[in-house]
Amino acid sequence: MSSDRLTSDRTTVLLVEDDQNIVDLVRTNLIARAHDVVVSKDGIDAVAMVEAHNPDAVLLDLMLPGVDGFELCRELRQRSPVGIIVLSARRAETDKVRALNLGADDYMTKPFGIEELLARINATLRRSRPGPAEAAGPEVVRAGDVEIDLAARKVTKGGELVHLTPTEFALLREFATNPGVLLTHAQLLRRVWGHGYETQTEYTRVYMARLRSKLEDPSGPTLFVTEPRSGYRFLVPDL
Repeated sequence: MSSDRLTSDRTTVLLVEDDQNIVDLVRTNLIARAHDVVVSKDGIDAVAMVEAHNPDAVLLDLMLPGVDGFELCRELRQRSPVGIIVLSARRAETDKVRALNLGADDYMTKPFGIEELLARINATLRRSRPGPAEAAGPEVVRAGDVEIDLAARKVTKGGELVHLTPTEFALLREFATNPGVLLTHAQLLRRVWGHGYETQTEYTRVYMARLRSKLEDPSGPTLFVTEPRSGYRFLVPDL
């Protein structure tokens, strides 16, 4: 995301959706609230549009005429850290978990209310845009060979840069600023995703697995300890 975007109130949203009624509804409401909107009707050009327009968020339908929505979600995540909100008529938890595993930041089932959609877009943008409190200090947290630079929003492991999405970093930040403290599912969901997510434990399960796969070694020390039916604890050596 460019630095001038951070100082502007306007954002760009890529809407990947083939239903013209939904396109018209979403585009009209987003434009009225200072969002620029670009649309891909079949998903075929969605990756190219992300590269061309550098959107702040992507709204992705899974049931597209041109491509497999799950595969497109995976490809978008591989290419960009952009926030991805899935909009789908698929209501099964397995579909939600699959989308989250492929890199989606959020999942909404159709039909949805426009105000809820706007709230979720804003929550996604907050995770990708550091606020004053985040930018204030040169705070660095180290856990084994993992170094978390909270001010620069940068994570390295063994000196190598670890690529985290804004949601992954927001979750890691909660642990880094609360080492050794039990953080419940409800606390993490409320702090990272927002109010109303407190029972969506599949979000924490999926994203904790993503953090572990990126930061822990199978033969190395455990950084994230699961407290059954409660939450997780971040272990820092010599705490």
